[in-house]
Amino acid sequence: MRRLVLALGATMVLLTGCGLVSSSGTFHDASLPGGERPLDGAKLVVTSKSFTEGVLLGKITATYLAAAGAAVTDLTGAPGSASSRQAQLNGDADVLWEYTGTGWVNYHNQTETIADPDELWRRVHDIERRDHDLEWLAPANFNDTYAFAASTPTAERLGARSLSAVAALPVPDRTFCVDDEFFSRSDGFLPMLQKYGMPYNDPNGVPAGNVTRMDAGVVYTATARSAPCNFGMVYTTDGRVKNLNLAVLDDDKKYFLPYSGTAVVRGAVLEQHPELRELLGTISERLSDDLMQELNGRVDIDGEDPADVAYDWLRGEGLIE
Repeated sequence: MRRLVLALGATMVLLTGCGLVSSSGTFHDASLPGGERPLDGAKLVVTSKSFTEGVLLGKITATYLAAAGAAVTDLTGAPGSASSRQAQLNGDADVLWEYTGTGWVNYHNQTETIADPDELWRRVHDIERRDHDLEWLAPANFNDTYAFAASTPTAERLGARSLSAVAALPVPDRTFCVDDEFFSRSDGFLPMLQKYGMPYNDPNGVPAGNVTRMDAGVVYTATARSAPCNFGMVYTTDGRVKNLNLAVLDDDKKYFLPYSGTAVVRGAVLEQHPELRELLGTISERLSDDLMQELNGRVDIDGEDPADVAYDWLRGEGLIE
């Protein structure tokens, strides 16, 4: 029978200096097949960002590392990106899932677009190791980046499978739904239109009247209805992509920066517990865009608890028992 474990003192943990408070602090008790305990004696703090995918990755990690014998403090769900990042920089947290695009743009203020995900990972990996003694392990096989999507019937009717195909459509069919943040980003909507040869507020490109700005959550349902837009901005691993049967368009000119999910471990901790590289690699190699859509959807659409989803997935993969 499953039982819910309170992570060591993490129900209401406050880390001074970074204001990091655990939103949950719970995960399911489990063991590795055969009772192996490669992390026996290790004490690890796992943190995550507060959005669904971040929490799920944190719960998967906390559950699996505890099953491997570690005493895990669960600080998943840290509000905002800054608190979990700062906790790791301060040495108050040991393991955090990050995104290569976030590291490149947000943490190191780089503006060069590197389309190759492996090259981007290598560049971020080298900077982070040099500047912060943080080890970005081999990236997982999912990319939570920006994209545009259409309802599957609309994509088929218009013959639109890529953003270049959208640019070839008649102007009245080039209608978009975006949120204010993406509209205004320096690496967001307007430069994307320019990249694909359909400049904004141009009668031969995308007239201003063809663009509807709305809350990010509403974009998905508007896109599924194809009203008021044929194409909407989405995140590639969002559970609503699969749930609403949206067709994600190919970014064939490689405009959007890769955001490959990557487990990040403090260098001193990895040196002390080198088993973490293989254990976290076992998780990473199993993750994909389709899987993350499914797991995210179980939380955001079906209302399941992230700790339950993490446990069920790990058990279904035969990684814990």
